[in-house]
Amino acid sequence: MPRTRAKCTAPPQEPPRFGAHMSIAGGYERAIHAAHAVGFGAVQLFTKNNNQWKAPAITDGHLARFREALEATGIGALVSHASYLINLASPDDSLWGRSIDGMVVEVERCHALGIPDLVVHPGAHMEAGEEAGMDRVAAALDRILERTEACQVTIDLETTAGQGTCLGHRFEHLGGILERVRHPRPLGICADTCHIFAAGYSLDGGEGYDETIRQLEAAVGLHRLRVWHLNDSCRDCGSRVDRHAGIGAGRMGLEPFRRLVNDPRFRHLPMILETPKGTEEGEELDAQNLRTLRQLIAT
Repeated sequence: MPRTRAKCTAPPQEPPRFGAHMSIAGGYERAIHAAHAVGFGAVQLFTKNNNQWKAPAITDGHLARFREALEATGIGALVSHASYLINLASPDDSLWGRSIDGMVVEVERCHALGIPDLVVHPGAHMEAGEEAGMDRVAAALDRILERTEACQVTIDLETTAGQGTCLGHRFEHLGGILERVRHPRPLGICADTCHIFAAGYSLDGGEGYDETIRQLEAAVGLHRLRVWHLNDSCRDCGSRVDRHAGIGAGRMGLEPFRRLVNDPRFRHLPMILETPKGTEEGEELDAQNLRTLRQLIAT
């Protein structure tokens, strides 16, 4: 009898780990339960008040409730975002030093909570020039990494839209900073879709997406990419204005997100929504955006 050839089928891919930035008002565990209620498998949060330098101590009670919430919900991917007060590129020695101290605190708090990734904007050079700004960021990171060697936290530099003198709107800025850092501990990258688009990189459904990812790989290496921020843009490509919109509700449309959530190179990474909050027709906008993303996944 003729032999029948067994069909070769590829193993099913894990679904992307979608999440959102959630408020810690009322306790860290509130962010976890709020994310789980929407249906997210990942969470991004601040570990302290984002608008203040001071940081109250994390108590044993905080830690216990946070860990209980993680166990109860099964949330598996955690990301923190550093305070926007921090400017590692500042030419002002006082602010630069305070930013370094602030980042050390942020790293230590992430370590205590078991959060493996801390996202931070590279900073603004304040007219000192891009090269001077990149030197400043790298020197700051060396100091931070040296002071937090015992912490199991990866610092992820985020792509930016390019407002003012902010670094990070060119992938080469991030690559330049990484090349200057001397400390051996690895650093990561967080790519924000709105920021990339606003900075002038195309993310359309055709060659634009492929070319942008190629440029990102050439400048920093995709192995350094640890987090995606999924946001549509209220402004045009190249506007250099950072205004987030819901998925498919802005100038980017749905195709960039369809390409991204089905790209096998990124399916293992947390994909965090920083889209507008609120409700529409009785439903949370987070839930609407999550449903849209899930509908884009190829079956």
